[in-house]
Amino acid sequence: MSDKAQVKAIVGGYVVPVDGDPIDGGTVLIENGKIAAVGTDADVDIPDDAELIDAAGSWVLPGFIDAHAHLGVHEDGEGWSGNDTNEMTDPNGARFRAIDGIDPYEPGFDDALAGGVTSVVIKPGSGNPIGGQTIGVKTWGRTVLDMIFAEGVSVKSALGENPKRVYGEKKQTPSTRLGVASTIRDAFTAARNYAAQREHAAGEGKPFDVDLTKETLAKVLDGELYWDQHVHRADDMVTAIRLADEFGYKLVINHGTEGHLIADLLAEREVPVILGPLFTTKSKVELRNRTLRAPGILARAGVKIAITTDHPVVPINFLVYQAALSVKDGLDPETALKALTVNPAAMLDLDDQVGSLKPGLDADVVIWSGDPLDVMNRAMRVFVRGREVYHFDEETGVGVAEDRRYREA
Repeated sequence: MSDKAQVKAIVGGYVVPVDGDPIDGGTVLIENGKIAAVGTDADVDIPDDAELIDAAGSWVLPGFIDAHAHLGVHEDGEGWSGNDTNEMTDPNGARFRAIDGIDPYEPGFDDALAGGVTSVVIKPGSGNPIGGQTIGVKTWGRTVLDMIFAEGVSVKSALGENPKRVYGEKKQTPSTRLGVASTIRDAFTAARNYAAQREHAAGEGKPFDVDLTKETLAKVLDGELYWDQHVHRADDMVTAIRLADEFGYKLVINHGTEGHLIADLLAEREVPVILGPLFTTKSKVELRNRTLRAPGILARAGVKIAITTDHPVVPINFLVYQAALSVKDGLDPETALKALTVNPAAMLDLDDQVGSLKPGLDADVVIWSGDPLDVMNRAMRVFVRGREVYHFDEETGVGVAEDRRYREA
């Protein structure tokens, strides 16, 4: 795949910016890895040195975002050796960072490109009440340094069955829902006291010992980091809301399996929901009310939703299929596309970089054979920061991602 041209013009396609009206016969102009202009072919001034990419008969969309994935930290087909999702030795793992476990060569990254997914927020797992820090990365890059686009996104936390089971089996706190909530409450109380002591020491000009766990939670309290709350049951979501009220942090519900049962409350409180995975088995009691009708119910109530695969729970290239099946069960198609693009970007303050086809944003652009919500269509060409990194070869019927490995000239 050639990437010599710094200026590219994708022309003649059905351009769907998502945050604006579709443009039939549209152009997306890319300069130095950013979107420079979007409009009709007649309205966009294309430089003479631009590489022209013909998208006639195709749909052109922003790259999709999976806002809750374990890509690279829970590697496909690797068993225990490739699973760095949970550091289940400390209930408060706020100092742990997902970035330290990411392998960019795991096959899931190429699968993401095949599904039109160009950005992911990679998160620790849900074994701890406080699991650690998340990271926003592109799905193509030679090293994680190339891939990062948002280093400070959120801290992952879990309520409900998972931490209760993990630490209950260890015969230690927390082994109940009471204990899980108490662990989170104790951690934030300690972080709040720590921040006050740090401020006092700074005012007195005295040295102060940095505690990375408390420092991270202080950033949550200051609003610098979101609180990504793993939660399935409706009652646990109410606990999440109560804790957020108590400490004043920015809450995002992750999974939200029973969110449709309290859709009015979530809408009233303006709590966004990263919903999914949507087509796995009901493998535990917390999932008994899972339904593909949930995205439509939540959206109609006024809740901002995103859709996630929770990769590798559902393969990340199936992200768009979950949206399509949600449309089948009542979700508005326009909202379905927003749930893959502008919504996850907005709910985590990433919309100044990704999520739509808008000048100034990263040139993460996907050319589809047709409407991506039609499962018979596929991603044909994928651009990440303006670089073509994937194409579907129609002659062989095989998708090809650019090799990430070093190759001698």
